[in-house]
Amino acid sequence: MASTAGGLPGVLSYEVAEQARRWWWVPLLTGIAWIIVSLIVFRFDAASVKAVGILAGVVFLFVGIEDLMTMSVVEGGWRWFYGLVGVLLVIGGIIAIARPVNTFVALAALVGWLLALKGIFDMVLALTNRGLDLWWLRLVLGIAELVLAIAISGNGTAKAVFLVAFVAAAALVKGIVDIVTAFQIRSLAR
Repeated sequence: MASTAGGLPGVLSYEVAEQARRWWWVPLLTGIAWIIVSLIVFRFDAASVKAVGILAGVVFLFVGIEDLMTMSVVEGGWRWFYGLVGVLLVIGGIIAIARPVNTFVALAALVGWLLALKGIFDMVLALTNRGLDLWWLRLVLGIAELVLAIAISGNGTAKAVFLVAFVAAAALVKGIVDIVTAFQIRSLAR
């Protein structure tokens, strides 16, 4: 197994750590860009269906390209994983830009289903781990997720508003993660 650097076990080998350090500013800039995107998306309203579909396509493209670039600095099975996910995201991005309204409808349905599944999972996990402190908090979260999924399932406007908020929150989180990653890469031991 290759040696690792900077507390990133199995992801960056020592040989590529120095090369990665030279490019630390790339995830910093992409993180700032994601935060700007999130602020723009938070300003959208329910009438921005086409814009959200196009934005989703652009997000898929950028994340796909980022994964393809990451492929060059990881090793082993992760290299192929990042490559496959990157190619799929680029293809999905192109399709989303070509058919933005269909993309929005598909994303809204997917987010609703994922939210319902996550709610059920959290409730089951909470009920099977009642011996843990604050187990009920996960139960409340699961119930809230399930209720939200049901509330947005039939209401087109609620779906639109929720999806816009979800995309904006995801972009914000991605931006924060990229900025933190940039400074972690910058601080890798030489």
